[in-house]
Parts: sequence; C-alpha cells; structure tokens
Amino acid sequence: MANPKKPKILIVEDEKSLLMVLSEKFRREGFFVHEANNGEQGLDSALKNKPHIVILDIIMPSLDGLGMLKKLREDKWGNSVPVLILSNLSDPQQIEEANGWGVIDYLVKSNWGLDDVVKKTKETLAKSYQTFFR
Repeated sequence: MANPKKPKILIVEDEKSLLMVLSEKFRREGFFVHEANNGEQGLDSALKNKPHIVILDIIMPSLDGLGMLKKLREDKWGNSVPVLILSNLSDPQQIEEANGWGVIDYLVKSNWGLDDVVKKTKETLAKSYQTFFR
C-alpha cells in the first residue's frame, strides 16, 4: 500500500529502459511509483490506484497514449487527474489534440532531461495538492 505522505505517480511508457530510469528517478525523489507498459495497463492502473499525477507516452502498443487519455477523461476521477505527456512526437496536431483533452503539459523527450521532468511534475503537484512539495 502506498504511503499517504508520498505522492503517487503512474508512468505509462512502453520503452522498458526509459520506464526503468524514470521510475527509479521518481522513487529517489520520494514518489510512490506505479508503472504500465501500454495504454490498456495504464488505464487499468490509473483507475485502480488513483495516482496524483500521470506521465504518459503517446506511441505505445495495444492502446496509444491519446486513446488512454480519452478513456481516462470519461471517468469522474480520471477527468481531473493531472497528466503530463512525455513523447518523442512533436507534431503540432498531436500536441493540440492532447491539449484538448486537458493535459498539463506536452513534453518532447529530446528537449527535457530527467531532472526537468521531475521538476515539472513537482511544480504541477504543488499547484494541485497542498501536502506535497511545499
């Protein structure tokens, strides 16, 4: 069971090495980490574990990130959970579509380092939850 004083994060990423690196970095930063390898697993994990924030890749097998995001937003809880997109895609149409589904930000992997992703995540949580990172 997650520690109630630790923020819960769900990382949905099909690239195993990146998932491992992100998960370890967030654990070291004090997060309780849930992981998923595709959108179907991510949606199941999100609805079951109700993380405080979701980091979501776009291009994945089974159910892509935008498909997962759309289904997540159909849920009462999932409609308001903060989502950060972390993707290799920098297509303006994809970014516009993701923003239309209420993502907090769309980060292109090649433009963001691990420390930057953690900082952006903490800033997002600090705005949404009084108990974390203040």
